Formats: sequence, C-alpha cells, structure tokens
Amino acid sequence: MGGIRKFKHKRKFAKNRQETSESKDGVRGNYVDLVKESAGFEKYYKAQKIIPESEWDTFLEYMRRDLPTAFRISACNEKEAGILLDIVEGNFFKGLINPDDPEEQKKKPFCLPWYPKRLGWQVPISRKDIRRSETYFKLHNFLMSETDSGNISRQEVVSMIPPLVLDVQPHHKVLDMCAAPGSKTAQLIEMMHSQDKLPTGVVIANDIDNSRCYMLVHQAKRLNSPCTLITNHDASIMPNLFVS
Repeated sequence: MGGIRKFKHKRKFAKNRQETSESKDGVRGNYVDLVKESAGFEKYYKAQKIIPESEWDTFLEYMRRDLPTAFRISACNEKEAGILLDIVEGNFFKGLINPDDPEEQKKKPFCLPWYPKRLGWQVPISRKDIRRSETYFKLHNFLMSETDSGNISRQEVVSMIPPLVLDVQPHHKVLDMCAAPGSKTAQLIEMMHSQDKLPTGVVIANDIDNSRCYMLVHQAKRLNSPCTLITNHDASIMPNLFVS
C-alpha cells in the first residue's frame, strides 16, 4: 500500500507541475520576472561617475536587458564537433523562424565571427524566453540534451573571451583560482584537447565555496578529461603546487 500511495503522490505532483507550466497563447507559464532594481547598486556606480549624468538612464536600461542565449560547440573531438556544426548550420534552426516575418528574422541564430572554427553561436533571445515559448521548445531540448552529453556548453559571450586571449596550449599548466560554476574552465579543458594526442598539461580548477565546487565538478566531468584537477581552497593562501 505504501508503494501505491507513493506512486499516486508522484503522479499527482507531475500533474500539478504540468498544469502550472501549460502554455497560454504559446507562452509557458510559472516563470516569475525578476525586479532588476537595487538602490545600493545605483548609488555606488553613480558615485563612480563612470558615465555622464545625461546617459545614466540609458545605462540602467541596457543593464536591465536580458542577455541573449549563447553556446559553444565542444572542440574536444574535432570530428564530433564537425557533425554537430553541420546540424546547427543545416536545417535545425530553419523550422524555428518564419522567413516571411522581418521581426522573426531578428531572432535568427548566428555564428560569432571572432570565435575559432565557427564553434561559438548566439541566439538573440534570452534563456527565459526560450523556456517560455512553445515555438522554441525544440531548441530548449536540444540545448539541454547536448549540454548534458558534453557536446556543447551554454556560456555567456563575454565569458568566452578570456580563455581565447590566454591562448592555452595542450602543454600548459593552468590554475583557475575562482573557477565555479565552470564555463570558462570547460573552455580551457577543451583548448587543452585541441590536438589529437593526449595533452601533457593540466587545468587546476579551484573555488573556495564547497557548494559551488559541486557545480564545477558537474561541468568538468561532462568532458571526461584526465587533465583536470578540482580543488576546494582559499586561493589567497593556495599551497605550492608541483607538477612533474
């Protein structure tokens, strides 16, 4: 009887969850918009005088905008990356966009021109809008499944830049002292595996927060790299590291 009650409870929970997320006019529900206001934030940055007073309202308006969705195709395996790139550049996105609607064309995914080998992509709509829309449900599932399998990494565009500037090579020893949640760490690991042979270098990913280290482990283990070490330590008193 206990097992039956447990099963009924799960079924009821699933039904309630489905009802709260059912669509209304093509929009999935149960997502609450955040209030993007902070008196302390505004007071501090206004005191810095980093922008003219006349541009302050415009500055806040842009700060409150949702960031677009961006992702990278994993470069760990060049052959698999090529197959996934063919899917992305092929017919996958065409069904999401109405070619006769100019407004819809503005939402068309595009390749980041500065990212190597066409592996960086951006969708000009926010993650929130992708989750809300029935139209983009296919895209949402694609991003989720490929992220879990390590084939792509969802990452903000600005976060992709530092690893590229570092130009990490397979023989480098890299210490990421404040690594969680791990998107840049994953990118560094991929750069380590940019050649066919096993890297001789290592990425040491550290974070002082134990709970955030679990997110870091989740990010790194998707890539199955033997050249990764995760530590949970205060980076200001990091012990000496000897790598043979």
